[in-house]
Amino acid sequence: MKHVIFGGDGFVGRHLAERLVKDGEEVVVADIAKSDLPHYRSATHLAIDVTDPAAVAGAPIAPDDMVYNLSAKMLSPIVTRAERHDFFWPVNYHGTENIIHAMDKAGASRLVHYTTDMVYGHTYTYPQTEEHPANPLGEYGLSKWKTEELAAEWRARGLSISLFRPRLIIGPGRLGILSKLFRLVDLNLPVPMIGSGANPYQFISVFDCAEAARLAWKAGVPNEAYNLGSDNPPPVRKLLSDLIRHAGSRSMLLPTPAFAVKKTLDLLDWMNMPIMDPEQYLIADEMCILDCSKAKRDLGWSAQYRDEDMLIAAYAEYRARKEGRPAAASSFQPAE
Repeated sequence: MKHVIFGGDGFVGRHLAERLVKDGEEVVVADIAKSDLPHYRSATHLAIDVTDPAAVAGAPIAPDDMVYNLSAKMLSPIVTRAERHDFFWPVNYHGTENIIHAMDKAGASRLVHYTTDMVYGHTYTYPQTEEHPANPLGEYGLSKWKTEELAAEWRARGLSISLFRPRLIIGPGRLGILSKLFRLVDLNLPVPMIGSGANPYQFISVFDCAEAARLAWKAGVPNEAYNLGSDNPPPVRKLLSDLIRHAGSRSMLLPTPAFAVKKTLDLLDWMNMPIMDPEQYLIADEMCILDCSKAKRDLGWSAQYRDEDMLIAAYAEYRARKEGRPAAASSFQPAE
């Protein structure tokens, strides 16, 4: 048996591949990119674009192989309304469809697939369990939700598919929208919040995401969906205050009327001048906290990293990049 990881050179995939290689597993990374990663001394890399059905069908998948789909287009960079469907769907939906068809042709039956908490949309119940209504607010969340519906169809045909819905994934190698926040802090400028900042904000570590995928395999790939988020996320105000204090910045937090800010951002989006994606700002002041007890119960998984530590580690990486030096490997540590 081998582990075939589509998108395995990406953010979560590279950490999963590294862990599996360390465990002595045979790993095949199927990705259009290939980074200079040490585990490629033991793992096989195949240049495969998931949007190309023929290329995916040519992947060396055997009936007893474990398959992971970690390929995705994310909410960064921000694209205009007119571009969103063509930006997200080829990889997120059609890429998933191509992988499942290739598995079916090969007789493989086990898949771990990453979607997103953005499938939920607005918060109706708090905290959000996996039974929370799905009502995506944009093309990204919708493209991911449709893959969950696709998974349900193929489960009925005999596939075992574990789905993961993570909050904002954070860790070494990806700063995304956080770069804008860090720049304000560095320049001692006001840091605006959508609303009062009293609601919590929840991250999830890239390491915890990779471990969840590994544990799903170990658990026999349950036909279930699982939330992934940190434990006890602090209020936005505290999270940002701690960052500003750590950075030695003179930035001040600026609460704003959420309704007015959202309407302004809606207008900019309509004018094709987006600052944030609607799927980000429309829920920014809501209690979007994932209940992760199901993953803990079924998989023996638990979040090892705190939001405060993850944000400060990301800032340290931002500063290191800005100053042209390598980020300290020890800056991202699990909670005690």
